[in-house]
Amino acid sequence: MALAVMGAAAVPAVAAPLPGGLGPCLPGDCPDAYPPVNNGPIAGRDDNINVFVGNDFRVRGRAAEAEGKVVTLGDFDMEKAAGGSSLYNVGVAGVGSRVPPSAGTDWLTTGGAVRIASGQTLDAEAGVVRHAGPATGTIRGRNVQDANAARPYAALRDELAAASRCYAYIAEGQARPVTGSARNTVAETLFTGDGTSRLQVFNVDFDLVGRDGGQQGVRFVNIPDGATVLVNLTGGARVINTFSGTIADNSDLNRLRERLLWNFPEATTVELKGTGQFQGSILAGNREGETTVTLPGINGRFLTTGSLTHTSAATGGGGQEIHAYPFNGDLPDCAPPRGNVTVIKKDSPSGNALAGARFQLWRETNGAAGLQTTGDGRDTPVGGVCTTDARGECRGSVEPGTYYWQETQPPAGYPVPRTTVFGPLTLTAANASQGVSVTVTNTKAADPTGTIHLVKQNAKTKRPLQGAVFELWRETNGVAGLQVTGTPADRRVGTGCATDRQGHCTFANQPLGTYYLRETAVPEGYLMPRNPVSGPYALTAANATAGVTATLKNTPGEPGKGPKK
Repeated sequence: MALAVMGAAAVPAVAAPLPGGLGPCLPGDCPDAYPPVNNGPIAGRDDNINVFVGNDFRVRGRAAEAEGKVVTLGDFDMEKAAGGSSLYNVGVAGVGSRVPPSAGTDWLTTGGAVRIASGQTLDAEAGVVRHAGPATGTIRGRNVQDANAARPYAALRDELAAASRCYAYIAEGQARPVTGSARNTVAETLFTGDGTSRLQVFNVDFDLVGRDGGQQGVRFVNIPDGATVLVNLTGGARVINTFSGTIADNSDLNRLRERLLWNFPEATTVELKGTGQFQGSILAGNREGETTVTLPGINGRFLTTGSLTHTSAATGGGGQEIHAYPFNGDLPDCAPPRGNVTVIKKDSPSGNALAGARFQLWRETNGAAGLQTTGDGRDTPVGGVCTTDARGECRGSVEPGTYYWQETQPPAGYPVPRTTVFGPLTLTAANASQGVSVTVTNTKAADPTGTIHLVKQNAKTKRPLQGAVFELWRETNGVAGLQVTGTPADRRVGTGCATDRQGHCTFANQPLGTYYLRETAVPEGYLMPRNPVSGPYALTAANATAGVTATLKNTPGEPGKGPKK
């Protein structure tokens, strides 16, 4: 007798479906409720995958059909035993849920070849058989060779393998806490739930077989209505040999079907055999695993990352079928934790937040130290370019890993900093809730300035004049010309300047703009100009380096007497 005992630890919250959108019915035309196994009229249409095989799908013995959409990333190889039916159906089953895929859609997709033995027929009726490799033998239905046939489904293999592992283990070597017990009494394996949890978890490290490996019953008790049931069958090889499950949906096991998942996370071989109509979906997570099905009926999604052989028992019998039923349970959320990787941009030295800087987030993926942004072996950009907001922040919500922020454009008025790559920033499961960040600064470029040079000369001799006094005014009121009084007046800049022996006055380090010179005193023996204001003089980015030179002249003479002759 084998026994798996209830653990004390609490089970994490549940909210997630199977990865890749697998599980529920995908319209098509989903029925409100799936009927029991029957041979009546079509009850609806389901365009989701019912059978997924990560390697090869082999049909052997006297197996009959796989209802629903079938995807295998490897080959589909059909070589049934002589003496039985030479037909194998995909998509529509003569007896099943009677919810096939929509007519005209892909009913069988392969990443490899389709091989049908001589004298046998693969029947896809109103569906498409889409295959990347060659197809040989007799195929009913539209036959399409497409080198990219399985590409849309390629990622599912790794996603399912990771999910299978996660459902069974919360960390490496640490089994997922259980909510109940599983006990093999030889006559049956009895699963006893806790009566309350919305996710009922059972971990089983033994085969579900009777005496000498024979058949036994499978029974669940104390399972709340609407709860999801997750059975993790751990170990390198597992066998289920059962008579449980019925065609008429009149057993307790049938009632759990759409929320029951049998998970084999590491088994290299899985055998599903007996005489029952087995209920619930199946997930086999070992990519190198081999699953052999000889049960008369599998009722639920069948998902393996390894290979599948659908066949009949060596002792005889035939007509083995996989029937299309959805999985609608809520499983542990196995998506990697996500956290924010943030860059904060600030002005130096004020520490004020800077909006308008542009950054690209990169993930370390090439194994080389530091960030590589070019070439075939570059690291991986994450999302598009981000512009810092009013708080000076750019953030990316990402999975654990190592990241860099690259500044691609500084804020307006700031030069490109010497360092434009910031990191590495390492986000882990432990720090994902807090996130990781880096604060970087920009020093604003000094506003460009220029110089207004004044040269004062004798109007007749052109010799320099010392002692002329000038004021510099900046155009600030928007009115043409210089206004030195009134409201508003233009703005006087600094104190006055008297020309030196060379007749020079220099007004240095002036911001770009428009200026006027106003003469307030002349050298002795010279006359004040009729208009003492000259200008405007425009300092621009184009002339700021050289500056602007104003050459002004005074005429010799005495006030009240006029110019000298």
